[in-house]
Amino acid sequence: MDRILLIEDDLSLIDGLSCLLKRQGFELDIARTIKEANAIWMDGKYDLLILDVSLPDGSGFEVCQKIRQVSKVPIIFLTASDEEINIVTGLDIGGDDYITKPFKLGVLLSRINALLRRAKSFGATDTEIISNGIKVLLLQGQVYKDGKLLDLTTAEYRLLCLFMQNPNIILSKEKILDKLWDGEGNYVDDNTLAVYIRRLRMKIENNPGDPRMLLTVRGMGYKWNVVS
Repeated sequence: MDRILLIEDDLSLIDGLSCLLKRQGFELDIARTIKEANAIWMDGKYDLLILDVSLPDGSGFEVCQKIRQVSKVPIIFLTASDEEINIVTGLDIGGDDYITKPFKLGVLLSRINALLRRAKSFGATDTEIISNGIKVLLLQGQVYKDGKLLDLTTAEYRLLCLFMQNPNIILSKEKILDKLWDGEGNYVDDNTLAVYIRRLRMKIENNPGDPRMLLTVRGMGYKWNVVS
């Protein structure tokens, strides 16, 4: 049985989500503040976090950053703000999905199940991927280039894993969204995705201005090019 930690201070929303999640067979713990969340959080204890951005004693972004130092547990942000800068920030610091209020409970349930499926299938893959001098240690969530540890955001890490697991295959924007954001990431437009790609190239390519590994295929998408 999957266990979820809900960090939310809206009592009416807590009631609705509690009924939904427990009815679906999830175990649920609830924290209404960052202080309460810190008191019960433990790495490995939860399979997924649902995290409100605005909390009485701080920002959910702070909670996410702290958790990402020790854990790759899937995180869904809940927020009343649909501004792109907040959405991108949430994804960059380690959020896996972002849902704006108000939302339909069925949509949230679909996102939860999709994230849990991906997390489980991800854990069932090989423990490492090696290509073009890049090594990804999947269990540790670490990436090395020529033996040097790279500092990647969660979004960059997930993108890199997706490309390296599909070598020499053109991945369209739609395919990337389907794999990483369950096809619901309408906030990730062409410009935002291009920013992620550019940032990733800055960290993995020897010459980001003339990439050899992560290629743009005009009008079609992106491809991980295995350099012989």
